[in-house]
Amino acid sequence: MKIISPFGPKIAKLKFSSSLIKKINAEVDLIINKKSLLKKLDYSKKLVGQVKQEFQLPKTFVKKNLEKVISDEVKKYIFQTIGKKVTKISIKSFWVVRQFTNEYNPVHYHDGHISGVGYLKIPKFVSKNSKKKSKTDGTIDFINGNKMFLSDSIYNHQPKVGDVILFPNYLMHTAYPFKSNGERRSFSFNLEIDSKIANVFSR
Repeated sequence: MKIISPFGPKIAKLKFSSSLIKKINAEVDLIINKKSLLKKLDYSKKLVGQVKQEFQLPKTFVKKNLEKVISDEVKKYIFQTIGKKVTKISIKSFWVVRQFTNEYNPVHYHDGHISGVGYLKIPKFVSKNSKKKSKTDGTIDFINGNKMFLSDSIYNHQPKVGDVILFPNYLMHTAYPFKSNGERRSFSFNLEIDSKIANVFSR
């Protein structure tokens, strides 16, 4: 895990194993191929994404395959950032985003205390504008405050399969569209930790 502080709020960057990514993708493919299950798990009405599909992963799958690894990483993230030991972690929501050509996620923030985003499939981003190749196609921006001398307000991440980023729920972010064919498949989650740690006014 690498903790970075590009503008104030701390961000953690880590990797999920290829075997775990494969397992999540298999579950996603299973859901996609079952229309009744896809309809049941649809999460699009609660999200702002202008994308093809957004749906939850079953809670049983999350508990069995993801709860421990996420909890362990969040504990490290909090301890390395503020030196506090988290004893309570509750995943409130976990969903998948399937993004295709020209689709995007507008600037937004999340619920809970800690949020995460991870990447399951990434197409080869190719700009169709030959005069000026875009460096933001398919990437994610994290935004905080205003740009000032020695202080940037935007941190851009170019995702790779397996990348996972942890960040405080209030940190605004946006996923850019892309022109190439293929699917940009990601997952996001929100969780809550010990209220005495998350509430800075309780210290």
